[in-house]
Amino acid sequence: MGRLQDHQRSRSASSFARSSETTATEIDARSLGSTFATAAAAETVECPFGGVDGLSRAELREAAYEVFFISCRAVGGRGGGLNYYPAGGDNGGDGGSPTIRAGPRGGTGMNVVSSRVKRALGLKARRASQPTTVRSSMNASSAPGSPGRMRAMRDQAPGSPGKPRRPMTSAEIMRQQMRVTDQSDARLRKTLMRTLVGEVGKKADTIILPLELLRQLKLNDFADSGEHHQWQRRQLKLLEAGLILHPSLPLDRLNAPVLRFREIIQAADVRAIDTGKASDTMRALCDAVLALSWRSAPGTGPPGEACHWADGYPLNVILYVSLLQAIFDRKDETVVLDEVDELLELMKRTWTTLGIDKMLHNVCFAWVFFQQYVATGQIEPDLAGAALTLLTDVATDARQENRDPVYARGLSSVLRAIHDWSEKQLLDYHERFGKGMAGTGIGAMENALSLALSTSKIIAESVPGMGITFADSKHEGGGIGSFAGNRVDYYVRCSMRSAFTKVLENELGQGNSMIIQHDEDPSEILARLAKGTEQLALSERDNFSPVLKRWHQFPGAAAVVTLHSCYGVVLKQHLAKATCLTNELVHVLHAAGRLEKTLVQMMVEDVADSDDGGKSVVSEVVPYDVESLVLRFLKTWIEERLRIAKECLLRAKDTESWIPKSKGEPYARSAVELMKVAKATIDEFFGIPVTARDGMIHDLADGLGAIFQEYVSFLVSCGTKQSYLPSLPPLTRCNQDSRIIRLWRRAASPCRATVTSPRGGVYHGQSMSFSGGNNPRPSTSRGTQRLYIRLNTLHYLLSHIHALDKSLSFFSHGRCSSPTSLAGNHHLAQSTHFDHSRAAAQSAIIRVAEVAAYRLIFLDSHHSFYGGLYVGSVADARIRPALRTLKQNLSFLVSILVDRAQPVAVREVMKASFQAFLMVLLAGGSERSFTTEDHAIVEEDFRCLKRAFCTRGEGLVAEEVVEAEAWAAEGVVALMGQTAEQLVEEFGIAACETTGAVSPRQPLPMPPTTRWWSRTDSNTILRVLCHRDDEVASHFLKRTFQLPKRR
Repeated sequence: MGRLQDHQRSRSASSFARSSETTATEIDARSLGSTFATAAAAETVECPFGGVDGLSRAELREAAYEVFFISCRAVGGRGGGLNYYPAGGDNGGDGGSPTIRAGPRGGTGMNVVSSRVKRALGLKARRASQPTTVRSSMNASSAPGSPGRMRAMRDQAPGSPGKPRRPMTSAEIMRQQMRVTDQSDARLRKTLMRTLVGEVGKKADTIILPLELLRQLKLNDFADSGEHHQWQRRQLKLLEAGLILHPSLPLDRLNAPVLRFREIIQAADVRAIDTGKASDTMRALCDAVLALSWRSAPGTGPPGEACHWADGYPLNVILYVSLLQAIFDRKDETVVLDEVDELLELMKRTWTTLGIDKMLHNVCFAWVFFQQYVATGQIEPDLAGAALTLLTDVATDARQENRDPVYARGLSSVLRAIHDWSEKQLLDYHERFGKGMAGTGIGAMENALSLALSTSKIIAESVPGMGITFADSKHEGGGIGSFAGNRVDYYVRCSMRSAFTKVLENELGQGNSMIIQHDEDPSEILARLAKGTEQLALSERDNFSPVLKRWHQFPGAAAVVTLHSCYGVVLKQHLAKATCLTNELVHVLHAAGRLEKTLVQMMVEDVADSDDGGKSVVSEVVPYDVESLVLRFLKTWIEERLRIAKECLLRAKDTESWIPKSKGEPYARSAVELMKVAKATIDEFFGIPVTARDGMIHDLADGLGAIFQEYVSFLVSCGTKQSYLPSLPPLTRCNQDSRIIRLWRRAASPCRATVTSPRGGVYHGQSMSFSGGNNPRPSTSRGTQRLYIRLNTLHYLLSHIHALDKSLSFFSHGRCSSPTSLAGNHHLAQSTHFDHSRAAAQSAIIRVAEVAAYRLIFLDSHHSFYGGLYVGSVADARIRPALRTLKQNLSFLVSILVDRAQPVAVREVMKASFQAFLMVLLAGGSERSFTTEDHAIVEEDFRCLKRAFCTRGEGLVAEEVVEAEAWAAEGVVALMGQTAEQLVEEFGIAACETTGAVSPRQPLPMPPTTRWWSRTDSNTILRVLCHRDDEVASHFLKRTFQLPKRR
């Protein structure tokens, strides 16, 4: 019956324990939630020591408290040193046990300035010092019958209803911080009392606590069998971890105690084992545990001198870290309890059990502060400062020789964890610390830098084999010289690359699938990227560089160089895909140029105060050389446009037919196409918004000019005027027929059938040639008309070349920003770019006009002019019919040619007509002969010919020009009015002047034929004599040159 009542009391106590634990957990969660609500980016870091298989964090924390409890209880005398008496109160008969007083929570302990630990670590006081009282009688009490329970009952006696609740002792604070329920604490005290009965002064490190708990606690101490079984498994797992999985001494896993122990654990997994005194399983368990725990290292002495059950790595440091984490206030996780000194003194008593020393304590303590700093969202810099202070002690300890292997393993694990976390933040510090929120600001970045550099330095100095050395810390191109400077340089460059990559991804739309634009122009993306890069550099300069200057001489310059390089890579990839210069590409190059200018200016400002002027970082800058890129693309663009114009020229050579498109456009279609290409090229050239194009204007002008000249050469390739001149007949002397025969010929001339021209053509007499009466048709051939189209094309080309030249000169002097404003400006710069092309076109106009005129006169009008004028008889074959044809041809010419081409063309027709008239007189062949009496008719006909150009030319040829061109012909006509004797005399004088003969008896040589007919030319006078139907002339020619008579 009594056992049943005890069991019911135990179950009710366990139920209350579970409810209390649940309530405590909820309170903890709420307090943590309120704490972390202020942290912007709270995160956790993995424990560097690993974990223990089968034991959760809460179970390890409870195990750590059990070790703490037994260590503190066992060191005292006469009942123990872990009491709950309030400060200043009655000792209650426990005079040998010192009371651990409360700190400022009770108002009677030490304050923050007297806390040695907080003062040494730079920790501040609690935000609010509210007295902490015992929450209930259960919280203030311990096991039944304990002095603490009696004291609590006295404090809450009815006789003193107004007496305030007493403050908590350090031991109670520790239990509360470790989240240990009253029931668990009662069971622990029960076990301790039974274990220490009759063994006063027994050392804590000789007590194998899990084994004692298994021996002393039974099923009725728990709420139900499930709780008992779970608790039993935890104790066995703890023993397994300390004795087998993580022993402090080397262990053969196949020896008998190990195998026996594993059998018991396997059995306990199925159901709870019997732990009674008569239980064989319990006896076997005790034997195995004692055999494994009381071992000695080889060569250190006989077994049984030391107990090792919880001092194996990493179990020992995991348990110890669980104890150290209790120093933080559960209501405000960023604050260290004011009672930290007393708590640490109590924790120090576990060192012998856990195998902890001062050096390992410093490592664990530094890790605890760092872990808490991270877990609370990095909002409390004091925690990071405390970790840095402890790392200073760790660095001193790490330099010692002959370090314990356990210490070395713990040191490397903690340093690696802190270093990796800090470096992870710093390698992307723009993302981690650039949001301006609590825990992610510049202060957090400075703490991360200090942690990373401190751990890196300790690793480089004292922990070989972790990949960090002083030699390896130099980052390529850093050139900073110091260890910290090189590491910071590395962080700056990595973070800048990462930040740039994020900016690039955002511009590409990869950061948010909702803003992806597949058809967006890459040039626009690069332009925005340049702006984003500039903003990133400015943010670095304003926010991060002032902090980084503590360790780095010119962090801003390193960041700028990195950004410059990153954008340069993207720019290079974009330019590699560009095939020609476009406005979009120019926009990108301008953006790159502005970015480079800004970055270089920032770099120069940052390195201005450095020792070497930042030569090491400045030498890394590879300029974008935007001007050279623009020139290269502009040159490629010009070459492409010239290639298009060249193709147009080649196409014209293959397909041009010289047939105008319409009467409104009487010029070649190929010229129109070529000028359109040239004008579009120049307009686009000056539409490109670059300043470096001025040096390329001459290249463009030279290329276009060469194409224009080649096209002009193509236009001129229409033959020469000499190809239309008739060949000169051989010189002969006229026959001296009787007057009767001459009269007969004159009478028979109207009945003449045909006349053979000197060129072999057959022509009818005048009476048949002009059967049309007074209305002859124009005799202009198709070939001559095509020559007129060439003339029009040359003038069209010349006018457009002149306009293009003005455009180039105008734009190159910066007077105009667009081609549309060119028409309204009357003060144009001097056009000099296409001088050669204009000169070639001017020369071509004259040459083509010459060819067209000679073709019109000597080919198209041959039958009426050279082939018919004065043939047979001067009086019967006068110039009037030829003039009618000439006037018709001139009218047709004027109707086809453009206004600018008409004066030159008519002038050349006039010259050709005068030349044809002279050839009729001087090289008319055997069908023409003249007498002195014919002079008046010839002179009158020539006046009519001149008058035709003065009147029919409609003012296209000035009268003085006509007179000047007719001067030579008039001189020849004047020779025809002289007698044969006068002509012979003038010939002698001219021949002597030509040959230089001084004696009249010297024979006169045959004068050369130059076709430059003039009155003073000996060959001209000779030809007049050859065509003179006179005895004197015939006798002279026979005697002097032995010329034959005409046949």
